[in-house]
This record gives sequence, structure tokens and C-alpha cells, in this order.
Amino acid sequence: MEKFRRIFGILAVLSILIVFPAKAISEKSHAETRIEAEAKAVTEAEAKAEAKAETKLAAKAVSEAEAEDRDSVRVLPDLVTTGAAKTNVTLLPLNTNVVTAAAIEKTAESNILPVLVSKVPGLFVTERGFAGYGVSGGAAGAVSIRGVGQGNKVLFMIDGQPQWAGVFGHALPDTYVANGVERVEVVKGPSSLLYGSNAMGGSVNIITRRQRQDGWFGRARAVFGSYSTQKFDLSTGFKKGKFGGMAAGSVDRSNGYRANSAFWEANGLVQFQYNPSEHWEAGTTVDLTKTHADNPGTVQSPLENMWTSLFRGAASVYVKNMYEKTNGGFQAFINWGRNRVDDGNDPGSEPRDYLFNSTDRNIGFTLYQTMNFWLGNDLSAGIDFLHWGGHIWNTQKADPSERSSEFKKFENEIAGYLMMQQALWGDILSLNAGVRLRHGSQYGNEWIPQAGFVLKPYRGGSVKFSFSKGFRAPNLRELYLYPPHNPDLKPEYLWNYDVELRQWLFERRLNIGLSLYYINAKNIIQTTRVDGRPLNVNSGSFINKGFEIDAAFAISREWQVSANYSYLHTTSRNLLGSPKNKLNGEVNYSPGALSLTLESNTIWSLYTGSETTQSYSLLNFRAGYSFHARCDIMPFVKLDNITNSHYEILEGCPMPGTTILGGVEIKF
Repeated sequence: MEKFRRIFGILAVLSILIVFPAKAISEKSHAETRIEAEAKAVTEAEAKAEAKAETKLAAKAVSEAEAEDRDSVRVLPDLVTTGAAKTNVTLLPLNTNVVTAAAIEKTAESNILPVLVSKVPGLFVTERGFAGYGVSGGAAGAVSIRGVGQGNKVLFMIDGQPQWAGVFGHALPDTYVANGVERVEVVKGPSSLLYGSNAMGGSVNIITRRQRQDGWFGRARAVFGSYSTQKFDLSTGFKKGKFGGMAAGSVDRSNGYRANSAFWEANGLVQFQYNPSEHWEAGTTVDLTKTHADNPGTVQSPLENMWTSLFRGAASVYVKNMYEKTNGGFQAFINWGRNRVDDGNDPGSEPRDYLFNSTDRNIGFTLYQTMNFWLGNDLSAGIDFLHWGGHIWNTQKADPSERSSEFKKFENEIAGYLMMQQALWGDILSLNAGVRLRHGSQYGNEWIPQAGFVLKPYRGGSVKFSFSKGFRAPNLRELYLYPPHNPDLKPEYLWNYDVELRQWLFERRLNIGLSLYYINAKNIIQTTRVDGRPLNVNSGSFINKGFEIDAAFAISREWQVSANYSYLHTTSRNLLGSPKNKLNGEVNYSPGALSLTLESNTIWSLYTGSETTQSYSLLNFRAGYSFHARCDIMPFVKLDNITNSHYEILEGCPMPGTTILGGVEIKF
């Protein structure tokens, strides 16, 4: 393995050393390579026509994704790649999956996370019931990528805006709703060069939908099913000349699979955009979510009266410029929350006499620009600032004005990054290297390098290699709260080595990919005993290594099949929520207006918190029929866990057996 690591290191150094030369590249071939990297699901003829500007590319990619859902023979499943906020991540030598709105809508899911589990190899999410994830004790919704994720090591964003609780640093899984989403970009492996802390194990960027053509559009859906579950969502948008906007709202509720596991959620999203010219765009987005989740505890240790009530808000304003030789933008944002938690009581005992309260916020901005100084070259530079933290306290139920256990703290972080990409030899080889310097008010300076290449030795084949560093700054709980706290903690970090091989066959109807990775993590925060008391220290380490295989084949207009498998080996003992083996398969049959999907999800060797591991297999089925009256109408039905398998993802939290949901979707 040491020899393997040295080879990877040599490749990374060579990538940096030769990133600067080479100017003799034709403009046409450069454009073709950029588009092929940007659109896994777009044919070469379409790609050549899209090379003008990133905004035009995004608009065309979205419309093509919708068309592909109707004409499946041309393109493979559910993956299309368009531009991210700072840069197009698929132009980088990173392992990236992009899940489209068409793929999300097929699942009839109201939350993004279950969709990602089935579509993205190597990604897994903990669950404790039928609906809702919650926060605080007994919560679920922890996302891991390649075994890295516990402690918020995977960064979630909405339109490039970081989404995590300012005090405890944890993700906010109940707020990642599917309504109004255009696509989701998943980077497997560190994204810290672009996004800084919390992108240690990867990043998930949820891109909201924008209207691309003049006129009105809309979609409404109503779903009913097991455990008195009800889901309603509505989205509508318009564009007229230089102005456009979109609004989306959803309401979900369920009594839950177990007693005392009810959940409800309401979400609203409003977005406006203004294009004063073809080179400029400005806009604003406001996203509000209210959730309430009851937690019954585990089977072994049941609880009464345990619930969480959260209100989250996010708002941003942005300005973008798009010219032939340069493009970039500015975004300012705020993410805030007001949360209340009742930690519950053992059955038969007296309820607690207090509630836990917290407020938190993340405020920041990002300024970025990419320049093309010569053919085949992109130089990107950016500055980020983030102010984060919050306030916690307890209130007496009898007298809410009486407070105790108060704590209030905020931290500041500022960073600058520089990244260069260079195409060589008619775009056969594309090199990338960059570095970020981040300064935190608590931990000081942190350097984050990244390097790699994309090689296309022949038509339809590509090889990606990347070497990158990821890091996560300690959160306020680890630094200052509760007995194990330690204000002298330093960031966790890891080194990641990644190789991806990909091949298109049969006129781009078959796509096969193989990824291999090696992760070496250091300075992991662990709780140990020092001088007789618990203390958080930077003493942990682990090595994760494994591989992922994915394949998809458009057999005909009516038939599509896809599958992905991931294998993880780790030196970390009892890695929670990260299965050793994960296999997903899907068959789609769409004869005319009828659409049928059969999906299988199989997990081996999943550590749930008990002494033994879990292995299980789920079989799910979806059916829908589209017809046109004055608008497009599709009634559908969804059956999950058809074989009624018994399984747990977290110890003591049995998952439901066979469940059924049915409803109707209307597009206008």
C-alpha cells in the first residue's frame, strides 16, 4: 500500500509541475472537451452546439433532461451535468454524480436524501423510521460518502450556500426537500478547495429550478398512503423578458410507523432573477422550513414526550457575469434557525420540567472569477467569508421567562483560493491544480491543496485522477460545550487519492464506470479520559479504501437498466452508517404513456450500533400513467419493501415493512 501511495503522490506532483505550459490548443477542440466533461448524458452533436456560455449550456441541459425522460433511447439515466455556482465541478478531476429533476420526480420522494442513496454509489444515509430525521438525541439523517460523514464531514449546500446548524455543526436533513429542485451535484471526495470546512468527505449542492423560457410553468402533486401519510407540493414559475421567478411550497405529514413517531413539515421557496443583458444576471432566493418530529426512542430504551421543533430560514442575493473570456460572480447569504427540543422521559417517569432552546446563524459571502488568458486555460480565483455560531439555553415549562445553562459564541473564517486548469494536446489531457488558504479565528491557518488530471486517450473513454486534502473545523459543542469540550482543538483533515475510469459504448447508449479511492484521515476528534475526566482530543485516525462500479444501458426506447455497487474497507472500528457493501439496481419500462420501475437496494455488513452488523435487501416498485387533458396528468402508485423485510439502520429503530403510497401529479 505504501508503494501505491507513493505512485499516487508522484502523479499528483507531476500534475502540478506541468500545469502551466502548453498554449497550442485549438478553440474548437477545447470547447468539445469541456462539453463532454460537462454532459455525461448529452450526445457529441448536441455538445458541439452548446459551447458558447455556461448559462446557455445549463438551460439546454435542463430541457434535454426533460426530453430524455420521454425519449430514453438517446441518453442514459438521470445524470446530466451543468454549471455550479463557483465552477462546473465536472470540469475538475473530481468524482462527480449529478441527479436531475426528472430522476427525482420519478421516485415520488419529498426529500432529497433517499434519492441520493439509490442513485449515488458510495453514499449512505441513516434512518430511524418512516418519515422525518429530526435532530438532537436519537436523530438520523447522517450522510456518509465512502465511510466519511459522521460529525458533519459532508457539506450540504443550496445554490452554493452552506446549510448546517451554527452551534452543533450538524446537517439539517429535514430541510432538503425535493420540490423546486433542478438538479443535485454530488462530489465524492474532498471539496475543501472550493468550499472549505465541512466538505472533508464530499459535498452535495442542491440547485433550485429557474425558468429558462418565456411563459408560465407549474407542477402540483398530492400523495396519500400508509400510516396516514399525506404529501402535497406545488411549484410555479414565470419568465417574461428580463425578469423571471419561481415559487414552491410543500406540506408533508405522517403518523409514523411506530407509536409516538409522528412527523410534519412545511416548506416554502421563493426566487427571483433579472437579466439586464446576456452577460449579467442578478437574483435573490428565500427558503423557509418548519418541522416537528416526535421520537419514540429505541425498542430497548423507549421514550415518551421526546420531540424536536425546528424553524430554518435561508436567504441570498447574487450577481453573475458571463463573458467569452471571463465569468464569475458574487453571493451574499444568511442561514438561520430557531429550535426547541424536549429530551423526553422514560415511560412511567415524570416529564422533564424544561425545554432546550437554540438559535444559530451562518452569514457570509463568496466572490469568484474565472479567466481565460490563452486557449485551453482557465484560471479561477475567489474569496470566502463566513461568520457562524449561535445561542443556546434552557427554559422552564412552568415559566418560559426563566432561563438557565446559557451559552453564546461566534466564530469567523476567511479564505482565498486559486485554481488553474490547462488543456493539452488537442484536449487529450486536461490538468488541474489549486490551493486554498483558510484562516479561522479559533484554529488559525489551514492550507488545502488539490491536483489531478483528466485523460481521454480515445473516443468515448476517459481517466480521472485527483489528489486532494479535506478538512473540518471543530464545532462549538466540541470546543466549548459539555464536559468533553476542549477549546484547543484543531481541524480534522484527510488526504484523498481517487482514480475514475469511464467508457461509453454502443453509440453512447451504454456507460460503465469504475472508481478506486484511498483515504488517510488524521487529527480526528475523539473523546478520551485525561486526568480522570472526558476530553475531546485530536487523537483519531483511519484509512478507508475501496471501489465503486456503475453501469447504465439504454436498451431501447422502452427499456433502460442501471446498477451501481460500492465496496468499503476501513480501519476505523465500528463505523456507524457506512455499509461495507452496497448494491442498487433499477429496471425502467416505458411503453408509451405507461411507466414502470422496479428497484432493488441491497446492503451487507452495516454497523448500526449493536454488536452485530445488518444485511438486508429491499425491493421497490413504481408505476405511473401519463395522459393529456388540458394539462399533463399522471396518476401513480409506489410500493416500498415489497418483500416485507425486517431491518434496522440504527440500533433499536426497526424500519417499516411494506408501505404503499399513491397519488396524482399535474403539470401545466
